[in-house]
Amino acid sequence: STRNFPNRLGRGSNVYLASAELAAIAAMKGYLPTPEEYLKYFKELNTTAADTYRYLNFDELPDYITAADAVNIDEAAYDALGPAMKAELMKMKKELSRRKKSKGRHY
Repeated sequence: STRNFPNRLGRGSNVYLASAELAAIAAMKGYLPTPEEYLKYFKELNTTAADTYRYLNFDELPDYITAADAVNIDEAAYDALGPAMKAELMKMKKELSRRKKSKGRHY
């Protein structure tokens, strides 16, 4: 990555790209942990993973889906978008249509 180079944040500084878990463990320890320390703490973090990470899939939470389904995007808004974003929104629009057709079965 171009973000990971010596002295990026000043002379003698180092930048380390890390997972959220590694960053949390390093914050608790005050330094980058050894692999053994990381695995010890990660084992403890992993016990709550199902509850913690369910919020990362916010698009699967019923309240979010209900609110998202109520949004109506004017067709003219698509014209101002680049091709990749337009394709992604069209894919989302198809998914919304599919959900509305099968709404009784999933809610």
